[in-house]
Amino acid sequence: MVFFIFMLTHHDVTIPNAPEIYDITKDAGISCVGFKDVGLSFKELSELVTLMKKDGKKIFLEVVSETLESALQSARNAVRLEVDYLIGGAYPEPTIRLLTGRGIKYFPYVGKVVEHPCLLRGSVEEIVHDAKKVEALGADGINLLAYRFNGDVERLMSSVKDSVNIPLIAAGSIDSLARVRKVMDLGMWGFTIGGAIFEKRFVPGGTLIEQITAVINAINKQKRTR
Repeated sequence: MVFFIFMLTHHDVTIPNAPEIYDITKDAGISCVGFKDVGLSFKELSELVTLMKKDGKKIFLEVVSETLESALQSARNAVRLEVDYLIGGAYPEPTIRLLTGRGIKYFPYVGKVVEHPCLLRGSVEEIVHDAKKVEALGADGINLLAYRFNGDVERLMSSVKDSVNIPLIAAGSIDSLARVRKVMDLGMWGFTIGGAIFEKRFVPGGTLIEQITAVINAINKQKRTR
């Protein structure tokens, strides 16, 4: 099983009308919904999370904060919001300590994450080493910026997956059905899509519901061919 995580984000920022878009798309067959730690106030995020919880969604908060203090504040916000998953963030050890016993699963970034929107840099070998390190620290999974990597993306995903025993999310720039199929073929636990849906990459000119349906149909078709 693979988890499609619909991110209410564009260019690594939570969209300003996230509650409205969530209401439009909540019945489109998505069980996992996420947002970034930037773009809306805590009060606005709290109201959004309340809506998601009422509908029984699995909630993902992705950290794109660059400094240690801002990343830890995002983790504190995740605790206050009572999200199900905290993903991203470049400071796994202190974040894991902060989340211990809180009931939130944590999937940090690995490798060298730079700029905003986030890009992944470093060699495959360095990223694999980092993946093993965060697994040893007790991370529940890894949020891998696979298609933000300036190298062999398929080799990266395969190498990281083969090096650890925790699940992987392929995050960022999954903007075609071919990429959806590829992350499934390579055994990713889940993948995030945000901007590509709002840019209507899957059904040119189609509605948001049609974008989401196209992704879900691709997932189901891929499952049937296995």
